Amino acid sequence: MLRDKLLARKPGLISYGMTPPKATHTPEKIAEIAQKQCERLRDLDLDALILYDVQEEADRIEQERPFPYLQTVSPDTYSKQYLNELHVPKIIYNCVGNYSREAFIDWARKDADQDRYSVFVGSSSSKQQVHLGLSDAYQLSEAHNDNLIFGGVVIPERHLSKQDEHLRVVSKMKNGCDFFVTQAIYNVEASKNFLSDYFYYCSENGIDMVPILFNLAPCGSTKTLEFMKWLGISIPKWLENDLKYSSDVLDQSIRHCQKIFEEILEYGIEKGIPIGCSIESVSTRKVEIDASVELVKNIKSLLGKKLGSSVV
Repeated sequence: MLRDKLLARKPGLISYGMTPPKATHTPEKIAEIAQKQCERLRDLDLDALILYDVQEEADRIEQERPFPYLQTVSPDTYSKQYLNELHVPKIIYNCVGNYSREAFIDWARKDADQDRYSVFVGSSSSKQQVHLGLSDAYQLSEAHNDNLIFGGVVIPERHLSKQDEHLRVVSKMKNGCDFFVTQAIYNVEASKNFLSDYFYYCSENGIDMVPILFNLAPCGSTKTLEFMKWLGISIPKWLENDLKYSSDVLDQSIRHCQKIFEEILEYGIEKGIPIGCSIESVSTRKVEIDASVELVKNIKSLLGKKLGSSVV
């Protein structure tokens, strides 16, 4: 059970993340896409499936978006109406700023007799108008549904400049967050710097560390690379060059993803930090989606070798 695995705070959790289909699709087309996704993921033995709640993020960055923003089916709707045959716990990303207080309470109270999982996401920029803040969402969730396990987003790259990402995480933990998922990572130094401060701060203050799932996303083309950079994913210049000039961008990307996660995992094992992994494809190209599924298998094998019987 995912609830027990999260609250046990052990390493080795693995999830797969994806964005629901475009809202403009017909119900038949959405069902067709869902069927293919279920077939792809059915035998992967995942701990969880993450469904993203996509924002336009036009206020976050002036640079033109490489791919046009298109509204998607809400992750709640997609999970309940189209992914029923995929018997794996669903973690729903929820952009809480879109809710009024009353609407959020209604959402939190739904299916109160069942275990539910969510990642609460705040505004994408200080310019974005929001109706409900993250702190309010945390308090309302704890007050209205004991079976709603919620987590937060962590951005290790932000730690390079602000040096306080570990404090953000600890603050969210004190507000009830039981796990965290990172943005897709390509910068191992940023991730290890964050983990180091997270570990030592928690050790010095007697705080139990919660699971952190590091997100991996293969890159199969220069167009995908541009989109990743637009999303704010930090890619060191040397690695960007390696990808740009590689004869096989996707293979190069996968090898780097595995190497980066292995280094982070080994550091986590050394420090006793509960490290997990979430994998996604930011591209809708079949070759990149297939590569992300293959990466799940490779990471599961790596977790088995490194953690052995301690894998939950």
